Amino acid sequence: MNDDQLLRYSRQIMLPAFGIEAQERLAASRVLVVGLGGLGSPAAMYLATAGVGHLLLADFDAVDLSNLQRQILHTSDRIGMPKADSARIALQALNPEVRLTCIKRSLTEEQLPQLLAGVDLVVDASDNFPTRFALNRACVAARIPLVSGAAIRMEGQVAAFSGHAGAPCYRCLYPDDGSIDETCTANGVLAPLVGIIGSVQAAEAIKILTGVGQPLFGRLLLLDAARMEWRSLTLHADPECPVCSGR
Repeated sequence: MNDDQLLRYSRQIMLPAFGIEAQERLAASRVLVVGLGGLGSPAAMYLATAGVGHLLLADFDAVDLSNLQRQILHTSDRIGMPKADSARIALQALNPEVRLTCIKRSLTEEQLPQLLAGVDLVVDASDNFPTRFALNRACVAARIPLVSGAAIRMEGQVAAFSGHAGAPCYRCLYPDDGSIDETCTANGVLAPLVGIIGSVQAAEAIKILTGVGQPLFGRLLLLDAARMEWRSLTLHADPECPVCSGR
């Protein structure tokens, strides 16, 4: 690492459990962030500023005025711009060292295996069940860690899935029912809530990539922002899960 990098990342390098070795692991990492809205904004920003070497930024949507209440990657002057391009501008300004790849299309299940080739971790910051289930299936098949987040109204949740055989996956947690309409568009969301959940997703991703701390593998973290109360629930693999039980 050069002197500028040592200075840029000095506050996390000085952590006793972190050090230069963990920072170098981050620099060598490749992370796919799916969704660059309320959750993906803080997640991508913290991953970029923390020094993840390569971020793949996936979002097919464009910036809308209604996004700006909570999607802090984007600005008023970028309304109408593809979110992936808007995110690239913001992240380059934060850390020009991070390599950024924009994916400005809907992700189909057929495309995911190729897209995940060489990826070390996936951050699911999407807002719909079909995308979440497709990402989970692809991560299980590739044995890639998945950090999942969701936020709606005044409630949020985060979980991490290792992708290892015998460990629970996202499908173990939820029935495969893509008809559920649980989106911010339909139900509303408190702006800082997505910032909290997205930041936790970034923290979990950094822990997994560096081997520092204990990830949320096998646990579901729930936040009731109305009461500002956290709960942690243990997750178990479903022996009849159609995605992970046959591995």
